[in-house]
Amino acid sequence: MKVRAHIFITGRVQGVFFRYKTQDVAMAHDVKGWVRNLPDGRVEAVLEGEKENVEKVIEFCKVGPRGAKVTNIEINWEEYKGEFKNFQIRY
Repeated sequence: MKVRAHIFITGRVQGVFFRYKTQDVAMAHDVKGWVRNLPDGRVEAVLEGEKENVEKVIEFCKVGPRGAKVTNIEINWEEYKGEFKNFQIRY
């Protein structure tokens, strides 16, 4: 089943390669979408793909890369749109 998750990650998540590692994990699991830093210090991402693969990326985001300290993750499940061809870092 294809799903879409719009997530917001709070904590020490900027300046620790969070976006790059999220992109690596997403691409390894054939998840499409994007990730970006927000001005308030959080990281935002939209993930689309097979449910179990999207959930694997979310599990990574709950911990993050070395140096990250995730204090909260907000997950909003949305209707799958299939609008992405790949996974990219947005600036």
